[in-house]
Amino acid sequence: MRVGYTPKPVPSLCMKDDKVLANSPCIPGTAGEGCLVISIENEWTGNYNAQFSITTTVPFQGLTILITFDNPVDTLDYWQGHVESTDSTHFTLTNPELIAEANDLIEFDIHVQYTGNKPIAVAVIMNEEDVCDGTGAWTTHPPLENPCLPTGMTPYDYSQVLCMSYLFYEAQRSGPLPATQRITWRGDSALDDGRDVGLDLTGGYYDAGDHVKFGFPMAFTATMLAWGIIDFADGYEAAGQTENALEAVRWATDYFLKAYPEATEFYGQVGAGAPDHSFWGRPEEMTMERPAMKIDASAPGSELAAETAAALAVASIAFKEVDSSYSSQLLTVAEDLYDFADKYRGLYHDSITDAGSFYRSWSGYGDELCWAALWLNRATGDSGYLQKAQDAWDEFELGGDVTQFSWDDKSAGAFALGSMLDPTNSQYKTALNTFLTFLKNDAKYTPDGLVFLDMWGANRHAANVAFIALWEAKYGDSAEAADNRAWATGQIGQLLGEGSRSYVVGYGANPPERPHHRSSSCPWPPAACTTNWAQMQPGP
Repeated sequence: MRVGYTPKPVPSLCMKDDKVLANSPCIPGTAGEGCLVISIENEWTGNYNAQFSITTTVPFQGLTILITFDNPVDTLDYWQGHVESTDSTHFTLTNPELIAEANDLIEFDIHVQYTGNKPIAVAVIMNEEDVCDGTGAWTTHPPLENPCLPTGMTPYDYSQVLCMSYLFYEAQRSGPLPATQRITWRGDSALDDGRDVGLDLTGGYYDAGDHVKFGFPMAFTATMLAWGIIDFADGYEAAGQTENALEAVRWATDYFLKAYPEATEFYGQVGAGAPDHSFWGRPEEMTMERPAMKIDASAPGSELAAETAAALAVASIAFKEVDSSYSSQLLTVAEDLYDFADKYRGLYHDSITDAGSFYRSWSGYGDELCWAALWLNRATGDSGYLQKAQDAWDEFELGGDVTQFSWDDKSAGAFALGSMLDPTNSQYKTALNTFLTFLKNDAKYTPDGLVFLDMWGANRHAANVAFIALWEAKYGDSAEAADNRAWATGQIGQLLGEGSRSYVVGYGANPPERPHHRSSSCPWPPAACTTNWAQMQPGP
């Protein structure tokens, strides 16, 4: 297929029978042989028209061509795109909308105007590769070499999948990236976060396929990552993933510490949803303003502060034997944040109003107050936190119907944790059994057998509740252990390919190839990242 418009084919004035013609315009006397991808079609005093022509070897979107001439050019016209000049001999041609498949013929005309010696192209770089010899043998960025090697486990390689799961979090990193970064197509980004309020709020994680740092779901993410480390430690060690897991947690907790500059002040969001979602591109290239938004004593956010307290408390346990000083710092801030959450009551989306359109706290903050108090009890051994958990349970009537375990509703997690920490209190165990019975007997399922709890993020809902069931199988009532383990194992199997496909990018049968993820949906080498590369429009 020919890509681009050429008025009429003109034989090259440079080549014949694969040899450079003597005295051809591609031989500029003292500059040596010109580039074979550009052939002069016709010329007149101080002007010539030339054709660029090359056959692709790989598909790409977006054309960027850097041309170097041996003599000064007055003007260069490229009618199908945009031209910028660095100086009189270096020009950049761009066409971000050009789409090409492998073996397409890229052809277009340029017009060169000059004064003095005729300028001849002596170097042509197309999409970051030298194509001056006319071969067009450039390639796209090579696929990321999977650093997570298969281990041979059957029927699913859980160790490999666990390793690959942490690659996702590396792809979500905001701020200056560390030397240990394994997702090499990511770069430093959002380095000015917090500058508008005089703070360094770099770091943390971007949300989903977006570039906002929403503190509420980020805190739940950190809580769950750390919970897995401490209660399934043997599995992490066997898979060789403890170090990666701790690094993933610390990327969040370091950010939370930055976001807590004063006793009753916590920055719970950086970036605004609407401007962010109107931009489809890499975080390294975003230019929109990224306001920092906070809760404080006059504009509280109990669920945000409490969930962050929970995350820091769990992380303090995970780091206790690894970095005791850091563990103590996390626990001190966790206790302060819990006091802030409990003393200054209020829904966080009433204070950080932008969050209400994306991560509204539908369940309120009672579940977070109970959940965080339980984690603080486990981290400190202070029985006063068990009483605080009980107070929240009674005040907010937390033992009612629960159908999910997610960034919004932590009740099911509180059921599980409470059954461990307060075993003589039957309320937790009863509620946990009721929840698991609902999942196994009354919840909806897909035709393949995946528990279907919500149309938004069906897989993460299934994974979250499978975690609760596996946790109960290990730490709960032995009479239900085998049943709960079998059910949860089946759910994980659904995610890894037991049904129609694997849902882990790069793993198993028929895995996803184009996730809804701005950072990874753009072409390489860097060119324009347009909605043609998005499988869906940007969304929360």
